[in-house]
Parts: sequence; structure tokens; C-alpha cells
Amino acid sequence: MNNKSKEILEFYKIKDELKSFALSNIAKERIEKLEPKIQEGTIKLALMETTEARKIVDISSSIPLNSLKDMDKIVAKLEKGAILTPEELEASASLLHDTAKVKKFMKDKEYAAPTISRYAYSICELAGVREEIERCIVHGAVDDKASNKLQKIRKKIYILEDRIKSKLDSILRSDKYKSYIQEAVVSQRDGRYAIPVKSQYKHYMDGEIHDKSQSGSTVFIEPAEVKKLQNELNENKIEEEKEVYRTLSELTAAVYDNIKEFKINLEVMSNYDFIFAKGKYSKAISGRSVELNTRNYINLKKGKHPLLGDKAVPLDFTIGENYRGLVITGPNTGGKTVTLKTVGLLTMMAQAGLHVPAAEGSEMAIFQDIFVDIGDGQSIEQDLSTFSSHINNIISILDSAGRNDLVIVDELGQGTDPGEGMGIAVAVLEELYIKGATICATTHYSEIKEFAEKHEGFVNGSMGFDINTLKPLYKLSIGKAGESNAFLIALRLGMDKKIIERAHFVTYKEEKSYADVKPYEQVKNVEEKEAHKKQVREFKASIKKEEEKKLAKKEPDFKVGDCVYISFMKRTGIICEEQNSRGEYGVMVMKRKIKINRKRLSLYIDKKELYPENYDFDIIFKSKEYRKKDKLMSKHHVEGTVLKEE
Repeated sequence: MNNKSKEILEFYKIKDELKSFALSNIAKERIEKLEPKIQEGTIKLALMETTEARKIVDISSSIPLNSLKDMDKIVAKLEKGAILTPEELEASASLLHDTAKVKKFMKDKEYAAPTISRYAYSICELAGVREEIERCIVHGAVDDKASNKLQKIRKKIYILEDRIKSKLDSILRSDKYKSYIQEAVVSQRDGRYAIPVKSQYKHYMDGEIHDKSQSGSTVFIEPAEVKKLQNELNENKIEEEKEVYRTLSELTAAVYDNIKEFKINLEVMSNYDFIFAKGKYSKAISGRSVELNTRNYINLKKGKHPLLGDKAVPLDFTIGENYRGLVITGPNTGGKTVTLKTVGLLTMMAQAGLHVPAAEGSEMAIFQDIFVDIGDGQSIEQDLSTFSSHINNIISILDSAGRNDLVIVDELGQGTDPGEGMGIAVAVLEELYIKGATICATTHYSEIKEFAEKHEGFVNGSMGFDINTLKPLYKLSIGKAGESNAFLIALRLGMDKKIIERAHFVTYKEEKSYADVKPYEQVKNVEEKEAHKKQVREFKASIKKEEEKKLAKKEPDFKVGDCVYISFMKRTGIICEEQNSRGEYGVMVMKRKIKINRKRLSLYIDKKELYPENYDFDIIFKSKEYRKKDKLMSKHHVEGTVLKEE
């Protein structure tokens, strides 16, 4: 759908709010890509998912979803054949644990959400893999009990470390070495335990020097009594690393062997995160689903702009039945622009499968595109004035808009001479109407009110204004043009009556022709035009597909000679008589002819597969005596012979 329209209507803000209800980055990325759709079936499914998610959110505030943190990286590592870290394995087990909880949770909610509950059927719990990971990985590390070998190795390491510490403590406390030691502490150099010894006494202690201080006054010596134990400790640590690596490799392999099921679980969880984000957002804005149609009809009841919160004034809005052009008038800050944005944004939300803040019974149209011109769009870099920017957008809309498109224009014809602006506004409205678009426009020009009143397919609307308090009411009234409040307001504020009378004369002056004005030339956006054509094709294809589905659902008509299956008798029969007024066919079953309603019949074998073309079915359905009499009587009259229908 038109990117500029989405930006003007602030559809991206709706997506930002929706993202705040998602837990995983995967779901947030999907929301970021969320777009209004034009396929009726796709939109209806998305709305149904949102509705069912909202039901569950209303029932339970605690839905066992997983944040899926770094799960995409974990899957990528698995597919590359890399070994997962203990933290990554723990995250994988957490996902399997939560998917199992989701499966159970959704099974319990099947009565409220039959469609989205079925999505949990594809979850594979992989309980054995999860339990093995949980047994081997504890608090982000491989546990001692992961294997008997690891448990023995670590026990040796604990003993060796304890013996080394005892030896070192003994040396530090020894009177023999007291004067040689710089400081009674044990440090590590390159993974070896060492004692800081004064440089001048380095030859008095039996051991290996591993380091020295920057000043050179201290050397770090590993005592000879400790070296053997240290070597043994290092050998055991190497064995420990090997065993840890082996354990991680086996656990990774267990996950990889079930990578298909693991990815399905990940997809199901992220899909639920996305769907429940829509359900939570629906609750936050007091939203609901709406009826959809493809006849460009909008009937919005108590609709609110979702970004205004409690400040939004409920809007009743209808278009597309008796008229498809609405011209709204009213004072500045009276709510005209908010009205247009509300209609456009709620349409986009509904087509994106989101609930909208509106009353029950609201109905929205599926438009193939929405074109919007709100705000001046002034650009200093391109040196465009307010008017030229406005006209540039209008030209783009005129070039692309057509049937099944919604066009929203705020202050049509603004930014130039009032007379010229009014003329452009009327011409644009006429052209858009000829093209078949649904039009919502606002204006200050009284001439456009008269145009809407007289032109077929248009109607006036006005935003309420309290002349006594001089405050807008933010209420839309359709079918009535707004009064020119400027003069009344000026009078109430104390302006001289003579000045107002003069202003009235100047405003309603004689009309003038502008037939010789050259058209405004502007380079057309080819990419946007092609994108719109694609939208048109997809929209038509979608409607055609829906019609084909409806035709496909029609019950088949049976022909004489068709073999049909009789559901209540659990056997087949042959159609021998056409359908009567009560929907019953004559069926020959076990040499008997009985009347059976079409709802209890289904085609078993077509007559084309059973009999040759132009086959005489009397051979099957009539007795030999009947056929002999019939043949005789077809040649000439036979006195006393009677042919009774069998």
C-alpha cells in the first residue's frame, strides 16, 4: 500500500505500539514488516487470529511465551555444525520447556480459540532431549554429574587443588622462607601457582621462575614441592575440558538430530508471540473486529483514533452506499483532519488484521490502495512551496487513483488564491469521482459546499461548533454543510458590523473563467504507479478467487444415470429421476425406486464413466413388459393396451 499514505497516517506508530506487546525480536521483526493486505481471505484469517487471541488475553493474563533470545543465532550455529555453549543449550531446553507449556495451555483454551489453538498441534515436545540437557547443564555450566568420568576427574581436581593450597600455605608459614618472601600471598602466572620472592633471594628457593615485577625487585617462583602436583592438576584439567567438550557435542547432536522439529517449535512460539501481541494491543485500545466488504462501504460506529487515547472523541462515519464523495467543512482545530486520519488509519489497521477502537456493528471496506494528502509537505531542500507540494501530491493521486481506492484530501485547493484554489478543488473532485474513487475531503470554500450539494454521489458533512462558547464540538454531522462561522465569530468578538458587511461582499464576488490556464506539469513517479498497478491486479485476483471459492461450495446437480452414495443407507444407488421441487431425487437402490433428499447424496461415479453416450436408461429402470408395450404403442394405437408409469 502507498508508503506516503502510511507515513502521513502514522501507521508506523501503530506498529511501534504493537511491538511493545511482543516478547521476542523475531515477533518484533514480523510486526515491523506488517502491512495492510488486500486479499479478503488473508485479512479475515488475520482478524480471526486477533479476535481469538483477545479472548484468551481476557481470560488469562499469564500466557507462557518465550522471549526466544538469540534463538535465531542458535539455529544458525546448529546448521553450520558448530558446538553449542552451555548457555545456548540451556536456552534451547528453556524453549522446549515453554513450547510444551504453550501446547498444554492452548489445548485448555480450545473452546475459546479453536483456530489458533490448532497451531499448537504441530509442537513436538522433545522431552527426552530437554531432560538430558537439564540433567547435564546446571546454572549455565556442565554439571559434575553429566558423566561418571567427568565426576571422577573433577573430584581429582578438587583434591589436587586442595593439596597444592596446603603446600603453599605451609611454605608461606615456614620460618625458613619467611625472610625471602616479598608478600605472604599466592598468585597465578600462566595458570601456575607461584609465590612472590625478593629478587636477591631467588636462588635460595628451589623452584621455577614464571614471572617478575616491572621494577625487578620481585620474582614469582613455583616451588618444586608444588610443581609435580601442578602438572598433574593441569593434565586433569585437560581431561576435564575434553569430557566437557564431548558432553556439549553429544547434547548439540541431540538437538541437531531434531532440528526440523526444533525450528517448527521456534516458528510456532514466535507466531504465538506475534498473535498475542495483537490480542494484547486490542485490549489496550479497547478494540474489536469489524465486518469486511469489497464494495467500498464504510460504516464506522463510535470510532476513535488509536493514538489519541482517552482524548479521542467517538466518530460516526458512513460512506459508500448512497454516496461515495464526502466534503467536510468546519472551523480550524474543529477535528476535520483528525476525522480524516481516523478513517484512513482504522482502514489500514483492519486490512493489516488488527482490531480497531470502534463500537459493535462497524463495517470497513477493503481498498486496494489509500491515497492521502494531509499537511503541506514543504521541503527546503527541494525548494517547494506549500501549494506546489500540495499540487504535486494531488497530481500523483489523480494519476493512480481509481475504483476500489480511498482518497483522503485535507483542505483541498489550499495555499493559493481562494478563487483559483476553489476551481482546482472542484475539478479534482469531479475527476476523482469519474475515476470511481471513494473520496473524503475537507475544505473552507463555500462554493465546494454548493458543489457537493448539487453533484450526484456527493454529500456535505460538517464539524460541530458552539457559537456561544466559541469552541469546537469535534462531532461530525453527515448530510449538512457547515455554516460560515467566521463572520459570526468576528461579530461576537466585537468587530464593527460595517467591516463584516464589506467582507461578505468581497467574499461572494462574481465568478471568472480560467479556461486558458496551462496545466501544472510534474514528473510522475513511475515506480509508485507500477506498484499501484500491481496492487490493482492482486486486488482483482483476490476478488476472483473468493468468487471461485463461493461457486465451488455450491452443491452439485446430479444427472440421471449417475452413481451416488447414500449416506444414511451406507450404500450406492443410481439416479433414475430428476430433482423435484422438494429437492428430492429418484434413486434406484436394490431394484427399488425411492425418493432421497439431495443433502443425503454425494457423487460416487459419474454416468460418463458407467454408460456410453446416448445410452437408453429404460433398459435399467423399466421392465421388459413395459418396454415392449412402449415400443408397440410408439408405432400405432393398440386397442385395450394400457401403459402405466413404473
